[in-house]
Amino acid sequence: MDRLDYRILSILQKDGQIPMNRLSEKVGLSLSACHRRVKILESNGTILNYAAIVDRKTVGLEMQVFIEVKLSSHYNRDQEPFEEKIRAMPDVLECHRISGEFDYLMRVAASNPSDYEDFYRNRLSEIPSVAQVKTLLSLSTLKEFKGYNLDAMVE
Repeated sequence: MDRLDYRILSILQKDGQIPMNRLSEKVGLSLSACHRRVKILESNGTILNYAAIVDRKTVGLEMQVFIEVKLSSHYNRDQEPFEEKIRAMPDVLECHRISGEFDYLMRVAASNPSDYEDFYRNRLSEIPSVAQVKTLLSLSTLKEFKGYNLDAMVE
């Protein structure tokens, strides 16, 4: 990848619906060269998908919760079933295996406290290998992920 690819990616992260002719103008390439680069970035897996960024509150997801999870052991026989179940839960927005006191950090959005309690009691706590859970309620969001800082790669 060169600086033009990073510039294309930076622009597409901010506006995934930008017309190809405007994108090509912004990066200083011909329309066909720009289109070819975007297609390569899509086919090689650099661009995974295009999606709309939805304001969670306007769709009724008032709560955002971070959950630290500790498993009963670090054996694959416990980790793999846990990870499989978490991947299948649409309420789990993100899940990261982490270092430190806990094994995983998850982000979940819920409509209200009882919606989160249902998730906690009837899904997360029912996974046999879960030994400990720590819930952190987000009071407000100062900054949400909107894309990677690729402008630094261009300069």
